[in-house]
Amino acid sequence: MSDTPIRVRREGGIVEVMINRPKANAIDLATSRIMSNIFREFRDDPTARVAIITGSGEKFFCPGWDLKAAADGDAVDGDYGVGGFGGMQELPRLNKPIICAVNGICCGGGLEIAISADIILAAEHATFALPEIRSGTVADAASIKLPKRIPYHIAMEMLLTGRWLTAAEANRWGLVNEVVPAERLAARAWEVAKLLDSGPSLVYAAIKEVVREAEGAKFQDTLNKITKRQLETVDVLYGSEDHLEGSRAFAEKRDPVWKGK
Repeated sequence: MSDTPIRVRREGGIVEVMINRPKANAIDLATSRIMSNIFREFRDDPTARVAIITGSGEKFFCPGWDLKAAADGDAVDGDYGVGGFGGMQELPRLNKPIICAVNGICCGGGLEIAISADIILAAEHATFALPEIRSGTVADAASIKLPKRIPYHIAMEMLLTGRWLTAAEANRWGLVNEVVPAERLAARAWEVAKLLDSGPSLVYAAIKEVVREAEGAKFQDTLNKITKRQLETVDVLYGSEDHLEGSRAFAEKRDPVWKGK
């Protein structure tokens, strides 16, 4: 077992979080708590703007829960940390873009982590599944999220049968944004991260809060909150220098210079 279950790389405003638990990158309670602390620090650091989550090695992104740790006493209902399983699924106010780079097998709780990201990139050999049905358990977070991410019947087939999707099929159904050769995955994730790092962070925050707020609400109710500036991130954005900068840059036919304030 690696002495460093999570590797963190920082470059400018980009934070890369790599699951590093050979052989399969499964996550136990201690690792989940580490990830929770990392993503909480990412959320609260004003200089951190974009995160990438990926796995070490070439075979596994993450299969989810560490069954060996469970056999040794880790309780499935134990303390995962403030962000829930994998550190970010339940972390409040996580209003920054997250890219998931799926470098191999992505199943169970690993798939639940992936679909908690905003953009998913996959290596050509990556595969996706929810095999919980075969062990008599419920893929709880996936049962809530997946039918909202991809066509209902495809999501239900995955949940009810546990069947595997190739990266190409996952891309076809909209589960992933892009499929790239394995040797290009990390570079492509950083390309996308750098694009986001150069963008308007206050707008990103508002987008994420609006999307989250709208998920369980009526269209008009959420729209009213936006127009009345009742959402914190929207209120901050509309009172910011960046909001004015966007209009000025358009009028002056130049690229905007974002300050995040």
